[in-house]
Amino acid sequence: MQLQDILYSQGFGTRRVCCGLIQQGHVRVWPAGCPDVDGIECLDPLQSFEPLELWFSVNGERWPFQEHAYILMHKPTGTECSHKPAVHPSIYTLLPPPLRQRPGRGAISGVQAVGRLDQDTTGMLVLSDDGQFIHKTTSPKKKVPKVYKVTTKHEIRPEQVRQLVAGVLLHDESVRIAAAECKQTASHVLELTLTQGKFHQVKRMVAAVGNRVEQLHRFRIGVLELPEDLGPGQWRWLQAEEIDALTQSP
Repeated sequence: MQLQDILYSQGFGTRRVCCGLIQQGHVRVWPAGCPDVDGIECLDPLQSFEPLELWFSVNGERWPFQEHAYILMHKPTGTECSHKPAVHPSIYTLLPPPLRQRPGRGAISGVQAVGRLDQDTTGMLVLSDDGQFIHKTTSPKKKVPKVYKVTTKHEIRPEQVRQLVAGVLLHDESVRIAAAECKQTASHVLELTLTQGKFHQVKRMVAAVGNRVEQLHRFRIGVLELPEDLGPGQWRWLQAEEIDALTQSP
């Protein structure tokens, strides 16, 4: 694969821009098995490399070649899961430009949130530019469990927990919506597991049983938990085994 095409596929601009970066000496390459700490200088945009296990740097910042991007983010409060936010900053501003600019189909480019969180909801968010992966992890048929820590305004009563598991009728819904699992961990705290992804679902379900959500934090998707060392606003690449775990859930 030509080096200019590698950079283009990873979101570093048009092929012309990538060609210029290479010719101006801003790019170094570490092919698979390359022991050179400083990498290989390459000024030829048409030079070919095997992209598998390739690392490269642009202006001194190293990147792994990724056929598709799979990202784990700790979403902070006061951010919107939209490229065109209405009020609050977009979560996409927390990512470096190449992840936002990766070429895609049609007008859509860059990584996309795999299911959204409300602006005041924090926690685990997965992003990708792999359409099949997004479909597998968001399809209602897959029933991938999402686990939330729910802090309520009023003290939780045992009958409210039972109602959430039995199912509640929400406005504009024809059938009852039930939590896959619900347990009380403190007087005002629930651990709620859902396998659906309806609009404001947790808040609406808690309101339906006579309470109110004060804080909402998602800490698990499938078998993966939000790492303790990943602070609000931070992100990291998902590992191959984590990607497999998400697509194979539950």
